[in-house]
Amino acid sequence: MRIIGIDPGYAIMGYGIIEKDGNRHSVVDYGVITTDKDTPMPDRLKILYNGLMDVIAEYQPEEAAVEQLYFNTNQTTGIFVGQARGVAILACANNGLGIYEYTPLQIKTAITGYGRAEKKQMQNMVRMYLGLEEIPKPDDAADALAAALCHGRHNAASKRSFIMK
Repeated sequence: MRIIGIDPGYAIMGYGIIEKDGNRHSVVDYGVITTDKDTPMPDRLKILYNGLMDVIAEYQPEEAAVEQLYFNTNQTTGIFVGQARGVAILACANNGLGIYEYTPLQIKTAITGYGRAEKKQMQNMVRMYLGLEEIPKPDDAADALAAALCHGRHNAASKRSFIMK
């Protein structure tokens, strides 16, 4: 099964595509879609949508793992990230992917066994699980791979879907 993990953001949206074969996971590709800070928000959302549509068309994932929104301080930033997350979900839905959402705590627990793991620990575990020589860069791509791995490591009974095929 091919899974795309998405780390939503409006300046940088990370994506990571893995192939799951039984209990084995391997990297297909990972990267980011970026937008310029001087670009109007509607245009930024269009860039993110089109970029993600291109990635999905190229790699044909079957399921998507999208990180749930978490923010503490800046509500405006949270709203913009929420809009980018909506665009990511729309791109996946328009391609018929099964869409699953995971909190940062769920992702950290699935990858490290500890829900409060530090970013460096998460990145090292992603590198190890996927047999990579180096930690994936940038951080947004590593986070997207972690979301995909989280989904791949969950059994069918524990998956939380809000859009089913």
